[in-house]
Amino acid sequence: MDKLLNISAKYEGLVLEMLRHPLYEDSARYRLCRTMCSVAIEHAQSAKMLLTAGNFTSSVGLLRLQFEAFVRAIWFFHVSSESAVEKFSLDLTAEIANRNEKIPMLSEMLKQMEGKVQESTLKPIIEFRDHSWKPLSSYVHGGIHTIDRHSKGYPVALLEQSLKASNGLNGMTGYFLAQLTGKKDLFDQFHKSFVEFSDCLPDTKRKSI
Repeated sequence: MDKLLNISAKYEGLVLEMLRHPLYEDSARYRLCRTMCSVAIEHAQSAKMLLTAGNFTSSVGLLRLQFEAFVRAIWFFHVSSESAVEKFSLDLTAEIANRNEKIPMLSEMLKQMEGKVQESTLKPIIEFRDHSWKPLSSYVHGGIHTIDRHSKGYPVALLEQSLKASNGLNGMTGYFLAQLTGKKDLFDQFHKSFVEFSDCLPDTKRKSI
């Protein structure tokens, strides 16, 4: 596990580097997407900290928050209305919070993405949802997965799988951030990291968490 944590931290360093590049377009939509990506990365960082501390249930639960933050970033970029972008870009006040402009649940977001998001981006998102959404919801809401694992202990293989899944989401986030710069050489360069760091990324044939 220590070896996997170390290589995961190095990979995360590459993802964080993508946050430092200027955006292709200094608009509210681009800035909002970068913010959501930053939130997703923060959840990934926190999951590793909790994993190191032995707080395994909380660590696994954060994987769902990381996933939702990344999906929202993609949705804001490709699907969201200008009014929704405006609401979520303004300073938070009671008036802004009570506006009728709401964003859909994750399942509806994914439906709206069909035909608007490239298959190469949407396919791994759908696969993650299909494999992991139900068990992760159980961890978040104190369901049977939480009770069973917390009372009986977490197999190392499951914790490694959770960490690799988080790394996979980090990789998708970093690639999207690279695309937000508009620099083809940058996202071509980041794409190579999927091979370089394949040992810390999820097996495409994996089962649910």
